[in-house]
Amino acid sequence: MRNPHCQLPALYFRTAPNALIDTVNPESTPELRTIIDFIRYGASRFNAAGLTFGHSYDNAIDEATQLVLHALHMPHDLSPVYGQARLVEAEKRAIFELFRRRIEERIPAAYLTGEAWFAGLSFKTDKRALVPRSPIAELIESGFEPWLGGREVTRALDICTGSGCIAIAMAHYRPDWQVDGVDISPEALSLAEENKARLLADNVRLLRSDLFSAVAGEKYQLIVTNPPYVTHAETDALPPEYAHEPELGLRAGDDGLDLALRILRDAPDYLTEDGLLICEVGEAEKALCELLPELPLAWVEFRVGQMGIFVVERADLVAHHARIAELAAARA
Repeated sequence: MRNPHCQLPALYFRTAPNALIDTVNPESTPELRTIIDFIRYGASRFNAAGLTFGHSYDNAIDEATQLVLHALHMPHDLSPVYGQARLVEAEKRAIFELFRRRIEERIPAAYLTGEAWFAGLSFKTDKRALVPRSPIAELIESGFEPWLGGREVTRALDICTGSGCIAIAMAHYRPDWQVDGVDISPEALSLAEENKARLLADNVRLLRSDLFSAVAGEKYQLIVTNPPYVTHAETDALPPEYAHEPELGLRAGDDGLDLALRILRDAPDYLTEDGLLICEVGEAEKALCELLPELPLAWVEFRVGQMGIFVVERADLVAHHARIAELAAARA
C-alpha cells in the first residue's frame, strides 16, 4: 500500500482528469443544499479535475470534507448527524471559492485551511514548510517502543524540523523530555515557533542549524529526523500540488540520500553511548541498502507496512563510520 503521509512523489494519489469539468459556482448548482451534498459534489469535481492527493489526505472525499467544514467553521471531526444540515448562501459561496482554488490553483487542502493534524495534534501549516504527514507520528504516539527498549530519555533532537511537528509532538507526549528542533530555513523556523506557542510546548528549543551545526557539544539519547529524500528526477516530475511546498524540504540529490548520509556520518558525535537514531528516507530505502548493505538498519513496520523509516544504534554507526564517511564525502 502506498503511504499517503510521506513526502516522496511516488507516494501520492492522482485521479484521472476529465475534460468535462462543471463550472464551480453556486448559480449552476441550485440542487446542492446540505453539508453532505457539498462534500459529495466537491469530491466529484476533484476527481473529475484529476487532482493529486498526498498532503495529509489521500482521497477526494476527505479533502472535500475538510474544506467544507473549514468554510463552515465547524470541527474537523463533526458528527455525521449534521450531514443533512442546510447551508445559507454565504456559506455556499465560501465553499465554492475553496473548491475553485483547490482545482484551479492546485493548492493542497491543508494550505487552504491553514491546519494539518499530526499525532493527534492540530498544527498551523502554510507554504513556509512542508505539510506535516510523516508516519513518524505513529512512533511518537507509541512512545518509540519497542525501539527504545525502556531506555531513559531526557533529551531528544529533531533534525530538519520544518513546521516543528515532530519536535513539538515529542515534547507534548513526553513533557519530561527536553526537545531541540533544528532547521536551516528561517521561514520554517518562524512557523515552528508559532506552532510551539500554539501547543504550549515550553520544553522545545528551536534553532537555525545546518543539520548539527548549531548543537556542537550537545548529547541526545534520541535523534529523530525526516530530512529531504526526494531525488532530482522525482522532484522535477512532481504534480502541481507540490510546487506550493518549499523545494528545500524535498530535493536531496540523484538518489535522495545527500542529507541522510551526512546525518548517518555525524550522528554518533551527538548521541549518548546507548543513543538511537530514527530516520525517514522513504523510497530511497532501496538505494541506502545498496550503498550500505553491511549496516544493520531495522526498518519499522507500521500499521500499513514499511514506510522507509529505519532505526539504528549509535554503536553500529560507529562501527561502520569509515564507509559512511566515505560515501558522505563523495556528495560534498
